[in-house]
Amino acid sequence: MLRRKNMTKRIIVDPITRIEGHLRIEVEVDNNNVIQDAWSSITLWRGIETILKGRDPRDAGLIVQRFCGVCTYVHYEASILACEDAFGVKPPPNARIIRNLINAALYMYDHPMHFYHLHGLDWVDVVSALSADPKKAVDMAKAYCPNPYNCSATHYKAVQDRITKFVKSGRLGPFANAYWGNPSYKLPPEANLIILSHYLDALAVSKVAAQMMSIFGGKNPHPQSLVVGGVTSVMDALDAERLGQYLFRFKEVKNFVETAYIPDVLLAATYYKGEGLSGIGGGVKNYLAYGGFPLDDEWNNLLFPRGIVKNRDLAKPLKVDEAKITEEATHSWYRDNEPQHPYKGTTEPKYTGYDQEGHLKGNEKYSWCKAPRYDGEPYEVGPLARFIVGYAQGYKPMKELVDSTLKATGLPATVLFSTLGRTAARALETKLVADNTEAWVNELIANIKKNDTRTWTRCYVPRKPAQGRGMTEPPRGALGHWINIEKGVIANYQAVVPSTWNCSPRDKKGVRGPYEESLIGTKLAKVDQPLEIIRTIHSFDPCMACAVHIIDPRTNEVKQFKVA
Repeated sequence: MLRRKNMTKRIIVDPITRIEGHLRIEVEVDNNNVIQDAWSSITLWRGIETILKGRDPRDAGLIVQRFCGVCTYVHYEASILACEDAFGVKPPPNARIIRNLINAALYMYDHPMHFYHLHGLDWVDVVSALSADPKKAVDMAKAYCPNPYNCSATHYKAVQDRITKFVKSGRLGPFANAYWGNPSYKLPPEANLIILSHYLDALAVSKVAAQMMSIFGGKNPHPQSLVVGGVTSVMDALDAERLGQYLFRFKEVKNFVETAYIPDVLLAATYYKGEGLSGIGGGVKNYLAYGGFPLDDEWNNLLFPRGIVKNRDLAKPLKVDEAKITEEATHSWYRDNEPQHPYKGTTEPKYTGYDQEGHLKGNEKYSWCKAPRYDGEPYEVGPLARFIVGYAQGYKPMKELVDSTLKATGLPATVLFSTLGRTAARALETKLVADNTEAWVNELIANIKKNDTRTWTRCYVPRKPAQGRGMTEPPRGALGHWINIEKGVIANYQAVVPSTWNCSPRDKKGVRGPYEESLIGTKLAKVDQPLEIIRTIHSFDPCMACAVHIIDPRTNEVKQFKVA
């Protein structure tokens, strides 16, 4: 939707599609179609968190994973970690390893799906692929990988024929209603055909990764094998056949990551490097990571390091001080405006709607998303944040991946601070996880051979007041759950999720959140086709359902919504 306001034009993109949940973006552009201001708003309120009050804390994990239908396991794990912190219990090594294996499968499922099925069409012009030369596409693919995934002129021609039937029928299916032919698409027809073919391949590969999760998780989505103190998938962990099934599927998925996903991102970077060098989509310049994938039982050694980088200063990585984490609601549709630490968080709705022209009230409250801040400043979380933190700390596995990729593309490290960098970081960390997964299986086997078959540590709900937090790194970024326990039941429960950090509205100082700041200065090729807005927002992999997870327990009224 396009509306004029004074000397600027107001563009409304609502809803942002190919995400989980309901997100509205409004921007103001000048006469040169350059974005001067932006607002991000989560428009639908839903949730679970408040209904946890008065319940047994051991039940919280199974309930909170219903925050979302995509990010299920990660909330489950964060809740279990929070309870273990409050209970003062440590799971045995085998439970840590099995949790890593479930999480690894999630990463190899989630990141490729994001690139191909949620974000890829922001880079790839599907209709352009119909004019590609399949033989030239083979040569192009081999320039980025010695043995590309499912690569042959015959296969590429079959993909073209399949999509051509969609076009001629007038029904493009999942490729309908896009901005094909937009000047912001940079890939040549052959590159579009290569990545489009892998779009279709990824549909099958994602199923295999989901099966990996189910082997130790019981099912997918909403796995059910975690408990406070450990895991319940004992028979799977002790069964050589089940371990073999996991490894067999893992090798198939890892092959796709290495011969399709990584090369495709490098291919895209070749043609979109100008946007990366210009810093389009860079955002707030601050990066936060809680750390994830523990390599020891004390969480001292992590595959994903913990820390912050402030103002893009790679020379001065800093430690995370949990006391500095707050949420406020100055511009959110809630009553308590002042910053609150999650242990003391409150969430009372105060909906004030839109202005008379149907715009967000940018100077007032305009989103169901709160504004998380670290030491009073907005921070980006997610794959890019993790790699920037790791790179700044000189963490060898991440630094080697980044440096080798920069060398292969001939780009400087500053290209990381962009939409392109955010997308590349997601692919690189998928490889990092894949490179470590088989070692975790071998570690589990080694423990079993030593007759260490423990998967659970006995524990009890504290009867005295207790509190705990679970802080980890799901695919979308830093996730924290905070629990207060009194008289053996939950007294208060708060979750600050990755999309809350990234989709944050302005704070009391008027400082924009990461989504909003990432759009400033972006030039739109066509104001009625805001492809550039969607590309940058999708690079964060939004999950709005996770970010608004509260209900009003005072009413049982069922709400109805109609989307025009």
